[in-house]
Amino acid sequence: MEKLSILLAKGRIYESVYELLGDVGISIYLPDRTYFPITNQKDLAFQVVKPQIASALLAGDKADVAFSGKDWVYENGVQSKVTEIMDLGFDPVRIVAAVPNTVDFEKLSKQPVTIATEYQNLSKKWLKDKKINGTIFRTWGTSEGFVQDNDASLAQILIDNTSTGSSLKANNLKIVDTLMESSTRMYASKEALKDPQKKQKIMELKMLFEAVLSARDRVMLEMNVSQKDFNKLVKGLPSMKSPTISPLFGNNGFAVKIAVQKSEVPTLLPKLKSLGATDILEYELRKVMQ
Repeated sequence: MEKLSILLAKGRIYESVYELLGDVGISIYLPDRTYFPITNQKDLAFQVVKPQIASALLAGDKADVAFSGKDWVYENGVQSKVTEIMDLGFDPVRIVAAVPNTVDFEKLSKQPVTIATEYQNLSKKWLKDKKINGTIFRTWGTSEGFVQDNDASLAQILIDNTSTGSSLKANNLKIVDTLMESSTRMYASKEALKDPQKKQKIMELKMLFEAVLSARDRVMLEMNVSQKDFNKLVKGLPSMKSPTISPLFGNNGFAVKIAVQKSEVPTLLPKLKSLGATDILEYELRKVMQ
């Protein structure tokens, strides 16, 4: 099979996907001053690109798979030219419009404005939808400093991504609208999905990613319980399906295993103890395939 070509976006997306690939068993190493990571998989080929262009390259059939934020897929206008395989959920952000805290947005929106943003196309659509007379000042990185409540300000509205809103607050800006929500996603080119072998490989990667992501939210609990407490314990157990149960040597009780959400553990452990569980062990899961 021809190698499956995969684009990795630089920065936070690269770091998150690098860790995910490692947990799947796919190692990559990026030598200094290069853009083509070395991998232990003979049927995969990686390239590192800027996050802003990953989806555009994929839409142009320059690769088979790309990891990109949904915001840049829509900014590049290629949402109909690529196929979303799965939402990895990494780096969730909102694309928002913000103005200085002291500004009345309703009043501002009725006069000509300038928008400071990296998102030119999303901003144009927003201006059209809101029927605002605006021009766009393109920034190349941090944009908050361009929007202030004074005559020297280069722009009156900021359109940018935010995760917590703390940077906006630190710059005395308030959110007045949300354009969209975004996160890191796995996309495939339309052409790659027409190739049965490539499509199979893409779906196999999806399956492995889902297994790892599912495991990150869960732990395995293993415990012993006496025969007299067995029924009481089992009735009180949460589980993905049903617990794994094995008799202890000498028929003195049972060994019980369950996979549970990590968030359940703080309240679950005391409950298990009260239901008669002993020798409770907790350990991490690597993959969960359902």
